[in-house]
Formats: sequence, C-alpha cells, structure tokens
Amino acid sequence: MSSSSTTAPSRPGSDSAAPAPPRSRSAAVLRGRSGDPGWAQPSLIALLVATAGAYLWDLSANGYANEFYAAASQAGSQSWKAWFFGALDAGNSITVDKPPASLWVMGLSVRLFGLDSWALLAPQALMGVATVALVVAAVRRTVGRPGPALLAGAAMALTPVAAAMFRFDNPDALLALLLSAAAYAVVRAFESPRAARWLVLAGVLLGFAFLTKMLQAFLVLPGFALAYLVFARAGLLRRLGHLLVAGLALLVAAGWWVAVVELWPADSRPYIAGSTDNSVLDLAFGYNGLSRLEGGEAGPQAGTPGLFRLFGAELGGQAAWLLPAALAALVVGLVYTARRPRTDRLRAGIAVWGGWLVGTGLVFSFMQGTFHSYYTVALAPAIAALVGIGTGLLWERRGSAVARGLLAASTFLTAAWSFALLARSGDFLPWLRWAVLVAGVLGSAGLLAANTPGSGLRRGIAGLAIAAVLAGPAAYTAQTVTTASTGSSPTAGPAVAGADGFGGGGTHPFGVDGPLRSGSSASGSAPADAPTSGSGEPPQGGTARTGAGDGQSVDAAVVALLEQDADNYRWVAATTGSMSSAPYQLATQEPIMAIGGFAGSDDSPTLAQFQAYVHAGLIHYYIAGGGAGGGRGGQDGGESSASQIASWVVANYTAQTVGGVTVYDLTS
Repeated sequence: MSSSSTTAPSRPGSDSAAPAPPRSRSAAVLRGRSGDPGWAQPSLIALLVATAGAYLWDLSANGYANEFYAAASQAGSQSWKAWFFGALDAGNSITVDKPPASLWVMGLSVRLFGLDSWALLAPQALMGVATVALVVAAVRRTVGRPGPALLAGAAMALTPVAAAMFRFDNPDALLALLLSAAAYAVVRAFESPRAARWLVLAGVLLGFAFLTKMLQAFLVLPGFALAYLVFARAGLLRRLGHLLVAGLALLVAAGWWVAVVELWPADSRPYIAGSTDNSVLDLAFGYNGLSRLEGGEAGPQAGTPGLFRLFGAELGGQAAWLLPAALAALVVGLVYTARRPRTDRLRAGIAVWGGWLVGTGLVFSFMQGTFHSYYTVALAPAIAALVGIGTGLLWERRGSAVARGLLAASTFLTAAWSFALLARSGDFLPWLRWAVLVAGVLGSAGLLAANTPGSGLRRGIAGLAIAAVLAGPAAYTAQTVTTASTGSSPTAGPAVAGADGFGGGGTHPFGVDGPLRSGSSASGSAPADAPTSGSGEPPQGGTARTGAGDGQSVDAAVVALLEQDADNYRWVAATTGSMSSAPYQLATQEPIMAIGGFAGSDDSPTLAQFQAYVHAGLIHYYIAGGGAGGGRGGQDGGESSASQIASWVVANYTAQTVGGVTVYDLTS
C-alpha cells in the first residue's frame, strides 16, 4: 500500500479507518513542505531568525533616525486627522512630501507603545524579515527547490542598503515589502487556477505601494504586466481581461486616499507639502513624479546619470554587489528556457524579476532629478531573486561543461567585482578583499570540476563559492547594523573613496552642509531620542553615520519654555522648515508648525494665514534660525512665505535668547 493511501483522511461518518494522529504545529513548521530535504525548513527558519537579529541589533542606537518622518509619526499618534493625511504636526498645518502609508504603520505603533526608537524602527525591521521571506517563497515556487530560494533570501538579507533601510523610518522599507509581495502574487498567478485573484492582489499591493512612495511604485508595472501577458496560462483575451481587472484594483487601492484628500475642503486639512497648488495629484506627477525624472526639482544626486551609475562610488557598495551576476542570470535564464512551452513557470518567474530589475534599474540610472543612494533598496529583491534562480538553474545542470563554466565564470567575476568594491573602502578590513579574491579563484576552479563524485566535496565547493560572492556585502551589512545612523539620507557601509557630500552632490541644495560619509565622526549630533541635554555626544555602540539636515539637540531650557501652557495653543511654536521643527516636536511631543514644509519653500502658511493664526492666539512662539528654505524664492518666483513671515515677526515682536536659541513670544 502506498504512503498516500495510508495517510488519506477517511470519509465523514466512516469507521473503516482510524483517524490520523494530530500533527504537532511546531513539528509541521519544522518539517516544511512535503518532499523537501530535512535541512530545508530549519535553514529557512535560521535565515529569518538571523535576519531579524541583524536588523533589530542595537536598534535604539539610531535614535529617531530620520526626524522628519519620526515627527510625523508622533503627530499621527496624537491626532487621527494628522495620521490620515500624514501631517507633520498634530495641529495639522502641513503634510510630509510623501503619501502617508508608511506613517500609518509607525503612527499606530507609537500610539500603542509610546514614542521611542523601537516603536518607530522595529516595524521597519520586521518588514525586512517579511521581505526576505517573500523572496524565498517566490523563488521557491519558481524553481521548485529550496536551495536556490534560500540563496536568494540570504542575498536579500545581506544587501547593505537593505540593512540600512530596514533599520530606518523612511518609506522605502514598506515600499520594498509591498513590491516583493506584489511580485510573489504575480508568480502565484502563473500557477494558480485562480490567477485573476492573485493578479488583483498584486494590483492592490501596488496601489498601496503608490500610497507609500507614489510613482516609484509603478516602475515594476511594465515588467509584471508584460510577463503575465506573454507567459500566463489563459487565452490571450482572458489574460488581457485579468490585467484590466488588476489595473482597476490598482486604481482603487491607489486612488481612494487621493480622492478623499482632493474632495476634502482644503481649509480644514493640512496643506499638501511639495505641491504647487495644495493638490495630491500635483505632488504625485510633479515633485514626486516627472521632476524626479527630468530634473525639474533641484535636489541631491547620488552618482552621475548614465548607464553605469549604479556601479559608481556612491551606489556600488549599496546594492550592486550581485548586480552583474543578476543581469547575467537573466540572460542565461532566458536562453536556457527559450525552447520551453510558452507557459513555462521558470521562464515566467525569470521574466517577472528581470522586468523589475531592468525597468527600475534603467530609470534609476538615467533619471536627472533628486536621487538618493538608499533608493537602490528597491532593486535588492529583484537582484537577489535572479541570483538565486540563475545559480539553481546552472547548478542543476552542472553535468554540462557549459553550465559549469558559466557558474565558474560568474563566481570569479562576482568575487573580482567585490574585490573592486572593497578596495574603494581601503581602510575597512583590508585583508577581506584578498580573501574574497582567493576564495573566488578556488571556488570557480572547484566549480569547473563540480560533477566529480562525492556529495560532501560538491557541498564544500558550493559553500566556498557562495562565501566568495557574499562575504563582501555581508561585511558591509555587519558594519551597517553596528553603526548608528541618523539624518535624512542614510547610507550603508563604511566610507568610500570618491563619494562626495549629500548623496554625491557635495552640498545640500537648501544651503545645509553635506553629510559626513558613512563611518565618519559626527560629533555634535545626538540620537534623536537621547536626553535633550545638548551634550551632542554620538550614541554608544559605533561611530554615528549622519545625513544632511540632521536635527540638532534641543536645550532643556527651550523644552521647558515650549511646554509652558502648551495645552492652550494649537502650536506651541513655529519655525522654518521641518528639519528644524522636528527636533523641538520630538523633544516636547507638542505640535510645532513647520513653516514652508521640508525645505521651507512651500507657501504654507501664507503671511496672511500666519498673521490670522497669531491674532487668534493659536501659536505661542516663533523660533528663529530655522531651515535654509526661508531664504529661497517662493513657488511664484517671489519672496517665499517663510521669508515674509520671518520679516514680519522680527519687525513686530521682541527677541529673547533661551538656551542659545532666538525666540519670539507671539502672545506678548
């Protein structure tokens, strides 16, 4: 009798067979999929536990990380209206310059657990663990074997920029998670008889990705749609219908919040920061859309636009360690599967991840507008998946001299590329690059003979090759998680020769000095949740890594002043620019108006609106010396509202100095 017949459940009411003994849930989790080798599920659990440990390691050293988003999360924990709109303060003066989905997660966490580093950043770390799990699951369904899937998961977890962003409060962590979940749903659509449902789920996930970072979420759309249209099982008309329904689901998931904001009376909601007309649509297609591509919005740029931008000094060590191998895997995979049936699942999966990588990578390479190095986290899942799929494809065919040669060449060239990247950080573990190169040579030589008898020898060769290609990014990742990181433009890894200033730009576009590079000393910058003593000491556990616009420590005397009679005011203070207002808001946990939004150049509030707020007794203090945007021109080319407000305050109120800060009492 076969094993399947002995384990089949008996019919209801039948007494011909004894019921099967209940399986322990823990045993089922450890056992994993039926037919998998015994090491597969424990290895997956170990990978996820290790990822969680790395991403959660000494998380409080990062303080509030990016105080811009931390302040908005704090506001959302106090005001449901601020939470819904993504306002910078609980008084609802102005929003952040992004949609609020990531703030919804952090705002709820702060509301539940209180304001501290863990409440803000632990959700991001858990998003990282979930992203790794989704990459493993999607690759597992594509190749049908656990080994390549686990390799893809390890490559994802050890991508340095992923370690940086899954320990930070920028929206990119949620974006990477949602894009990976959408890719998983598309992969499921190729194999499921209910393909339309999985495709609709992918559309919903991409819609919420739009509510996380707007049009960047749609860079994967062409690749996903084309892969499904060409390789899905159904007939052509049905495939087109499925894509249409998924597109409608995406439109609803992305558009409901936009519609609510656009229909909400503008005078009873926060101003939409970054827009020119207080409109979400203008923000999506302007500041966060075409201007990013065409360079219409002046801002920092990491690397020089061009075909090899992702390999340059500013970006190479972030996510490009395995990029050449991923591109090679894409080409090899498509060639190897060229003669398979149209609906071949392996080729379909390769097309999904390849479309993601090529589409997003080309846009990142050539876009002329603002581009930060941490944007490259959006490439990490696709790179990791393709490396896992390509490696599994060639290893399975290692009996062929061509496959062994390709594996050996890929290992050696990836190790050589790691050597070059590590050489850019000459003072960082200088022995490591030579060890990587030697391991690459030995591993590639061993792979040429990988069809020799002896499974133990083959495993040793495979382990050496994997170590050669992952040692470099693993070292950068270890440095990243053991080094405190704060500011608005985080980077991963140690200092890199040839990388300049704010994301490669040298000078902050709003007049603030560029950041210190990764691993450089940052005295004078305190972790955001440290006591506001003004000591300026960097956090314990590593050298602080800072970004432009880091919030300064707030003197205790200023905190005490702002907290006086705070309940009597809608805003306890106002100052120019969110990077100036955020430290005060986080120190007091009271609403601080950020005049002009992030850069101080938004026309919110206007001088007339600010005067009305003051005359109504809604603002207690004005803090001078805010963000540099106060001196910039307004959106109509004239003097900005922030400059007009500053001039009016100076002309009509008396200055006082508290804790080294110039303050004006607007009620005097």
